Amino acid sequence: MEGGNVINFAIELNGQPPLQAYARPSKEFRLVLRSIDLGAVEVVETNEQLTNFMHVGSPFSIPKAALVLAGFGPNVHLTSLKAQLEAFGSGIELTLLSAIPAGSGLGTSSILAATVLGVLNDFCGLGWDKSEIGHRTLMLEQMLTTGGGWQDQFGGVLGGVKLLQTGRGFDQSPLVRWLPNDLWQQPEYQACHLLYYTGITRTAKNILAEIVRRMFLNDNSELRLLRGMKEHTMQMYEAIQRNDFRQTGQLVGKTWQQNQALDSGTNPPAVASLTQLVDDLCLGYKLPGAGGGGYLYMIAKDPEAAVRIRQILNDNRLNRNARFVDMTLSTTGLQISRS
Repeated sequence: MEGGNVINFAIELNGQPPLQAYARPSKEFRLVLRSIDLGAVEVVETNEQLTNFMHVGSPFSIPKAALVLAGFGPNVHLTSLKAQLEAFGSGIELTLLSAIPAGSGLGTSSILAATVLGVLNDFCGLGWDKSEIGHRTLMLEQMLTTGGGWQDQFGGVLGGVKLLQTGRGFDQSPLVRWLPNDLWQQPEYQACHLLYYTGITRTAKNILAEIVRRMFLNDNSELRLLRGMKEHTMQMYEAIQRNDFRQTGQLVGKTWQQNQALDSGTNPPAVASLTQLVDDLCLGYKLPGAGGGGYLYMIAKDPEAAVRIRQILNDNRLNRNARFVDMTLSTTGLQISRS
């Protein structure tokens, strides 16, 4: 309706790309889908099986929809999936690995979809650039009825820190402006960026559905808030351009307040009790994404404060799954390699 402004950055966890996909040809003319982290396997031999992807939470909804977007499935010329694969020249084995728990808030589903589409693009010689992969991801999420926009996949596919902007209208093609990486990579700042998994899961779809509903009802207070968030992004853009570490951290904190004003459910009591323990040690913090659970991103005031935050949260774990994760800036984003 009015376009959007988003600042985000691509990350690696524990020194590795946290979402990976592998494709290889097979002699049998069928599709074999595997998930390493879930320990699941599915063999797809018919178009009916392939197009049965509208099950949110199914381990293979994303790769099935991605294969349809890559051109497989019902076809007026080649009616069976086997015939299509014979014309293609092989079957396909597609393996997924996600090192991020579901409901993390880190844009996992969108970036995993983009990763699978990126692999299929290279494997099938489709000739998509990163922009097209981002648009195909948007289409995939609408196919799965999970909603979502363009910010997550472009944030992960494109490396580094960047401002993404779109104008009004249905052609949501983000204009990208890269920002300096110093606030995340210089030694005096790098240790201050902390990522903590709360062990609390949530589904973004429900939170986002209510926000979008009020927007379409022209709720004046919400529209003012959304426009304020859009302007807030430009304040963050200026702060990062100036390498102003303190203001950048404080603006992250302001973003978190705006998230809660949109929907109080973004900050459940368990998370609020956790952040109260480290409030004085942080310039700012927020639950990425729609909030409600997942990871907590914190910017400590200085490296000494970061050490104390680690000690405090390690001594007050919410549950057995709560933990710190080493986070580093990814300057490459989506990477494709052949072996």
